[in-house]
Amino acid sequence: MKCSARGCQRSAVWALRWNNPKLHTPDRRKTWLACEEHREHLSDFLSARGFLREVTRSLDT
Repeated sequence: MKCSARGCQRSAVWALRWNNPKLHTPDRRKTWLACEEHREHLSDFLSARGFLREVTRSLDT
């Protein structure tokens, strides 16, 4: 699986689980995948909006 960052072709090693409380039920989770380089950037983006719920190692690595 590839990183969710725009234009990145690296393999993902992190799963960022998130939801938008204005659109999703509290138990629903969407997932962005991140490589080592983009984990912090994608996490910061989701956190700034109050969307990030958890970050775990990707099961596909």
